Amino acid sequence: MNTPPPALGPLLATVLDALTTGTRARGGPLPAGGPEAVAARLREAAGTILPEKGDANALHTLTRALTEGSADPTHPHCTAHLHCPPLPEAVAADLATNTLNQSLDSWDQSPAASELESLVTRALAALTYPAAAPTEAAGGTPQARASEPTPTAPPTHSTAPDALVTTGGTESNQLALLLAREKHPGTRLIHAENAHHSLPRAAWLLGMPDPVVVPAPAGTLDPAALDEALTHLPGPHLVAATAGTTDAGLIDPLPEIAELCARHNARLHIDAAYGGGLLFSDRHKPKLAGLETAATVTLDLHKLGWQPIAAGLLAIRDPSDLTALHHRADYLNANDDTEAGLPDLLGRSLRTTRRADILKIAVTLKTLGRTGIAGLIDQVCARAEEFAHMIDRHPGFDLYDQPTISTVLFRPRTATDHTVAAVRRTLLTDGRAVLGRAHLDGRLWLKATLLNPHTNTGDLTALLHLVEGTTPQ
Repeated sequence: MNTPPPALGPLLATVLDALTTGTRARGGPLPAGGPEAVAARLREAAGTILPEKGDANALHTLTRALTEGSADPTHPHCTAHLHCPPLPEAVAADLATNTLNQSLDSWDQSPAASELESLVTRALAALTYPAAAPTEAAGGTPQARASEPTPTAPPTHSTAPDALVTTGGTESNQLALLLAREKHPGTRLIHAENAHHSLPRAAWLLGMPDPVVVPAPAGTLDPAALDEALTHLPGPHLVAATAGTTDAGLIDPLPEIAELCARHNARLHIDAAYGGGLLFSDRHKPKLAGLETAATVTLDLHKLGWQPIAAGLLAIRDPSDLTALHHRADYLNANDDTEAGLPDLLGRSLRTTRRADILKIAVTLKTLGRTGIAGLIDQVCARAEEFAHMIDRHPGFDLYDQPTISTVLFRPRTATDHTVAAVRRTLLTDGRAVLGRAHLDGRLWLKATLLNPHTNTGDLTALLHLVEGTTPQ
């Protein structure tokens, strides 16, 4: 029952054919007909899921059916969410990950993968915290110092910034709150109205005090309201700022927030699940000024990083915070094994079994390099600016604002909120376009989050025509 590489060849051909024929059958960014029609087609194709006797065609049948019934993030009109088209190199690396089936909860289940994870996480932590990252001139790379234990002595813990691999922004935000709570018991979360829903949910899950919500009148956190809350509420406080909101891609005023946190001795966490990718780009990185002051930063490369799901990280400025995650299970990290030099991986996550998601990230970083990734980021941001300009010049549409990252909000000028919602659902049901929705400034807007570097001017023009043609006159 093992999976030697030669056995995958014919199966890969089957999968590729099913992906191709399924995509052709769908014909657009979303399957047509709405939930009931999609479910009916899937049930018909799948038939009996647990038959008495096996079906040799199951791989092709189910892959094709799933493909036909899937949202296609590679389609230029699939723009509703932070749902990126994955890079082919990353997809291929994920195949290797699945084949090797490593588990990063102990070294003997993932010898090379655990080292690769250490290399990549420290590199991304250094990108997030450049001033705090040690240099080679200061005594070798962070990885070299962290991975040179002798058989007779435990390794010395590095003081360099670090990062943990997570399943995405939600898990990263939860870990950030956990580390803050353990570092400063009784910590209360303060966040703005624009914060991701996972933050207050994590506070509830962790049994923390009810969060304090400060206003975001322009879509971003109001520093004056934050100052008021920090002045009058008893601490300790954890302030959560956002670099890339899910509704409009806005970035909170990070330098002002950082200054207030320093003045009031509050811990700062920045949810940069969307905007963190700007760190790769010389052009757009200045938008994240102040990010490096945060104790923890949420990153998510299956958004503005073109990775297959999942590819989240939590960057940690002070690695001593990770002592809160230390845990002992004798069959995974026995004391004598650790003292003998076997790396202790159990404190790298709240999960036990973890797949080697780091391979696809490593392949992407090494294949494209920082400038290659920056080029993709600059491209999607430029397309968003172009789309906003197109909308702004069109007499039939209102533009919410110029994009901060790659999200554009717009609506037909004469439409009501009810009409805007109906236009979106019609396009979804027809399978012609996948647009999101956002409530801002007291109105409902259509949301286009542009993450496809191959989207061109013609695609954007066609998308606008689709919305115009669906809007009642």
